[in-house]
Amino acid sequence: MKIGSIVINSLLILLLVYISVIVFLFFYQRKLLYHPSENNYLDETQLNHKIENTFVESNNKLVSWYFKKNRNFKTLLFFHGNAGKLDNRVYKLNELSKLDLNYLIVAYRGFSGNAGNPTESGLYDDAYSAKIWLNKNGIEDKDIIVYGESLGTAVAVDLASRFKFSGLILESPFTSMVELAQNYYPIFPVKLILKDRYESKKKLKDIKSPVLVMHGKKDNIVPFYMGEQIFEALLEPKFAYFNDRDDHMMEYNEELIDKIKKFLEQIN
Repeated sequence: MKIGSIVINSLLILLLVYISVIVFLFFYQRKLLYHPSENNYLDETQLNHKIENTFVESNNKLVSWYFKKNRNFKTLLFFHGNAGKLDNRVYKLNELSKLDLNYLIVAYRGFSGNAGNPTESGLYDDAYSAKIWLNKNGIEDKDIIVYGESLGTAVAVDLASRFKFSGLILESPFTSMVELAQNYYPIFPVKLILKDRYESKKKLKDIKSPVLVMHGKKDNIVPFYMGEQIFEALLEPKFAYFNDRDDHMMEYNEELIDKIKKFLEQIN
């Protein structure tokens, strides 16, 4: 009887701990998902081109950088990942600025000093506001290429599923936050407790723009198979850049830039 009581008490303690962790995950999950003050990319460097510091009006004013190279070029609308500030993407922007492109990169609510707290619906609103900002500045959807990195791919997919753009570029995309969270927390009922679900794969059938999917096979944050599944589920025209070397944040080397150049030529 004593051994049985010990076993029962131990199981009750484990159950209590399990439930406590679930409660913690439910209330603090957005702290685990969004990291506005974290820099997990390359060391910051300096912009090699002049940009206009501006604000996109969403629920709050959103810090944004606008680079206008030539009014006849298409404009890249850049949505960043779940960590860091705009400065952490300078190494990418420096390379993109060498192409025949303008760009607008916008920081979500709660990022880069912006007011508010990030949520799935909030980021979608911010993305829509950025599109409207471009429209109001004389740039039509047909002249916009939407770009998303990591979490930003879900933001880009949502926007591109509702509007037709010149093109869409997805860097290290994931199928859904539900599936990704299950990879990290397989013993917890994430399907029941997850608030921000980012169901990108379900929206792909509504995308009518040409798409370039880029993913490194050594990605240890978003499994490479998710990038493959995204690519397979997309409608034509679609293009892929997969390589054996890259981790989560892909190296902006000559090979990658050449792939983007060819994509621009194809959609032009």
